[in-house]
Amino acid sequence: MTSLRMTSDLRRELILSAAKRCFARNGFAGTTTKSVAAAASISEGLLFKHFPSKAVLYAEILACECEADPALSDLRGAPPSTKTLVVLVREMVQHFLHACDQPDQDEEQRLRLLVSSQLDDGEFARLVYEKIAGLIGRTFVMSLEKAVETGDAVRIGHDPMNLFWFAHHTLLMAALTRLPSVPCLSYGAPVDVARQICEFILRGIGLNEAAIDAHLDREFSAGSMQAETTESA
Repeated sequence: MTSLRMTSDLRRELILSAAKRCFARNGFAGTTTKSVAAAASISEGLLFKHFPSKAVLYAEILACECEADPALSDLRGAPPSTKTLVVLVREMVQHFLHACDQPDQDEEQRLRLLVSSQLDDGEFARLVYEKIAGLIGRTFVMSLEKAVETGDAVRIGHDPMNLFWFAHHTLLMAALTRLPSVPCLSYGAPVDVARQICEFILRGIGLNEAAIDAHLDREFSAGSMQAETTESA
């Protein structure tokens, strides 16, 4: 049984590897399950046993990429705290702003797919939201609860996960306004925008001014120093 399970896991990894190459070369629309199966040297029927649709396959690749991200790994391993919450929000803000400001076709495609999915059958969007919740939602909720316990935040509503989604959707909408070659809106200097969005979200999820002042400047300073070190290297 163990041998069969290992064989199944290995085949799943081979399919994901082949799919990454196909999506990278042809994009989401230009990739078919038939082409992925051919690249993995398996039948399309066998592919469907592991991944029932192209959307499921693509969402799994995104999840694997997120799990491999060092910043996300550090956050998931960090103890629940106000600091962890602020870092998480700042990382979310930086991710969405970077997706808009840097010419990354893959990231742009993901944003477009996410929106178009919600205007269609919603399959891809549901999968992505499920993956996001599993990857980082628990860290957000536990850290927010800890912030409430320590007096750094007040409780807003009965479902803290809703606050996570409100923050995520705020950033998604902000990203979409800047997605066209000529942005729909101009928010100003990226550094100022990042700080302002962070403050907006942190206040919205219940953090008080003292907690924001104590943690946010420190995190932005640490981020700036890290960026300078990377550029120097």
